[in-house]
Amino acid sequence: MNKKELRTHYKTLRSQLSDEEVENLSVDIANQLLQLPIWEKSYYHIFLPIEKQKEINTEYILHILQGKDKNILVSKSNFENNTLEHFLLTDGTKLEVNSWGIPEPVDGIQIPEKKIEVVFIPLLAFDHIGNRVGYGKGFYDKFLAKCNSDTLKIGLSFFDAEKEIQNVIPTDIGLDLCVTPTEIYNFGN
Repeated sequence: MNKKELRTHYKTLRSQLSDEEVENLSVDIANQLLQLPIWEKSYYHIFLPIEKQKEINTEYILHILQGKDKNILVSKSNFENNTLEHFLLTDGTKLEVNSWGIPEPVDGIQIPEKKIEVVFIPLLAFDHIGNRVGYGKGFYDKFLAKCNSDTLKIGLSFFDAEKEIQNVIPTDIGLDLCVTPTEIYNFGN
């Protein structure tokens, strides 16, 4: 399927999940992440979920990161140029939900992309070679292009890999890993 078809298909699948299923699957993903050898890093970027889109509840991953005393970064979106700014998440960080339903920091300590070592990436679909489909605005492609080449890119998905994503373009940045409730995909990019 192409990206547009996949977006429609996976938005529909996610919309059919109950709140309890979203929570249980989110816990399963966090537990899968604990199996990965990624916890020696210092700077981790995580997305805060759009609840109305039934995105993965990353609260469980946040607890892991806080328990391991890691530097946690969250983004603020600029919808004029589809870019993200990244801020250190602290006890004093004030979050507000923007017009798209994304919880974002109001302000704070801004951290450059080059410092980020691990990025947990929201997505709608991914394939067996690490291509991914998001909402189509290119926020994460622009963000990941500014990161170091060894920054670990980890997709999080409720669903298993597609065979193939058609119409991938050169500016699409693939995943190194994708974690589902039952499987860890390693793409070796």
